[in-house]
Amino acid sequence: MAQILVINPNSSKVVTRSMEACLKPFEGNGHEILCIELEDAPAGIETDAHVAEVVPLLIKAVQGAKADAVVIACFSDPGIATVRAATNVPVVGIAEAAYLTALGLGQRFGIVSMGPSSIDRHRRYLEDLQLNGRLAGDRSIDMTVAELVAQDAVIPVTRIASVLRDEDGAEAVILGCAGLGTYREALQAELGLPVIDPVQAGVALACMQAELGYRRRAP
Repeated sequence: MAQILVINPNSSKVVTRSMEACLKPFEGNGHEILCIELEDAPAGIETDAHVAEVVPLLIKAVQGAKADAVVIACFSDPGIATVRAATNVPVVGIAEAAYLTALGLGQRFGIVSMGPSSIDRHRRYLEDLQLNGRLAGDRSIDMTVAELVAQDAVIPVTRIASVLRDEDGAEAVILGCAGLGTYREALQAELGLPVIDPVQAGVALACMQAELGYRRRAP
């Protein structure tokens, strides 16, 4: 049995519990999936400064882990190249995994983001991955992580996702935050389009990589 370590890089236990709920479809797949948060991290990863702050914490957590694959469960994929270089086991970023999933579900995808600063980070990352040409649109619900976990955000999420479909031409919609996954099934039924929870996409990819025994050169 392979162990998949899913790291929530913020300190919100509520977000971690919501990720666990979204990962129930993976129960019984032969892998042990462990979700943790970083106690010394910010309550939400919402700025470039937050991204930089959690990278050393992620490196420490990954180096101390005994997992067969690691999932970084923040849609900014903070420090993904640096974290990968710190271990020889596969490290999956949920944003990259969600983009790869979306490529197989339609020509162009849309992103439901938390705030304007997130959109800027997503754009830079998509350009680095050379996937920006497949982006239909990236629109914000203008909420913080703290606001998200304190209320039902189904109305703003549905409104933004509908605009991505109807105005931007998205053929698949990505939920651009680890804490949005609980809306996936209802939103997909409402939109009539594939809706991707990046945490599910990340864990699916990590399970495959662990099963096939992929390893990097030892750091």
